[in-house]
Amino acid sequence: MKRKILIPLFLLISFIGFSQNFKEKREKIKALKVAYITEKLDLSPEEAQKFWPIYNTFEDQEFEIRHNKMRSIIHKIEDGGLEKLSEKDAAALIHQMEAYEDELYTLRKKYSKDLQAVLSAKKIIVLKKSEEEFNRKLLHQFRENREERK
Repeated sequence: MKRKILIPLFLLISFIGFSQNFKEKREKIKALKVAYITEKLDLSPEEAQKFWPIYNTFEDQEFEIRHNKMRSIIHKIEDGGLEKLSEKDAAALIHQMEAYEDELYTLRKKYSKDLQAVLSAKKIIVLKKSEEEFNRKLLHQFRENREERK
């Protein structure tokens, strides 16, 4: 009886630990990204006060779509689920993916419009470039760390 309780409890604790570790890493990356973007954009205090709420809202909404919604689709087809998937279910998943992509597109358009009310066009381009540079550096760092662990 104790084993039946201990195994799910151990799995739950492991999952919570993983979730907390994921959240901690995500928050650390987010802080580094904010510092990087802040340095690159050279925002005035007024611009920063208007910019960061827009940016953070967009980031949170994009994460919600990409991580939570798209992940639900991925989980449906992982672990041998692809072989069990009927044509009708596959078509429904494609429709769901397209809906999420449409949602992302609409979100990006709104974000761009909101940014244009706060930042100059040049700063918006600098922002895009800075985000790409940051992501490239992050990926490079990840690959280096992975190679070191091998």
